[in-house]
Amino acid sequence: MSWRSVLFAALLVGAVWQGRDQWLLRPAHPPDGQIAPDTPVQVEIAEPQTVLHGHWRLRERASYDITARILGRDDYHFDALSDLIPEDLALGWGAMSDNKVLAHFDISQGGRFYGWQARGALPIPREQVVEQSANTHVIPANDLVRRELARLRVGEVVHLTGTLVDGQRDDGVSIHTSLTRSDEGPGACEVMLVDEVEVVDP
Repeated sequence: MSWRSVLFAALLVGAVWQGRDQWLLRPAHPPDGQIAPDTPVQVEIAEPQTVLHGHWRLRERASYDITARILGRDDYHFDALSDLIPEDLALGWGAMSDNKVLAHFDISQGGRFYGWQARGALPIPREQVVEQSANTHVIPANDLVRRELARLRVGEVVHLTGTLVDGQRDDGVSIHTSLTRSDEGPGACEVMLVDEVEVVDP
């Protein structure tokens, strides 16, 4: 077999697997209505611990329990945080989980940020958009959680439980979590060490 044949076969296999992954991660199409109506539950940790996670030291800030619609997901492999945070999830709850509201927005992600742009007049107050959606940096607590996070699809409702954390790597790179839902811009993302993942039937 010539090297050209080997290269062609390898490219063909890669294309097949890429197509398979794209099909498995195709967007879900949930029903109308607020399919994730509840506000995330955050509880301050009275005696926070430091958790070792690879080359990172993670400082606990608060327990965090959230059920939300996935508005977007962005995978990272080569940036400064990818060894800790392989993906970000843009999450929406309350009005920001409703098809009829989301139809008025263009949702985008990139560079560790989540963005939204209204198509015309806002369907709900701006403060509600900010307070009922967020970009969440998800840290898998173990390999099982990593696999479950990797299978999540835009449009699904997901229940995540875990801990909001600050992190510092051996080389000094650091990241800090938001502790409020009303902020926006740099520093407004939740950094969540995820212990459990459950896809919820809306």
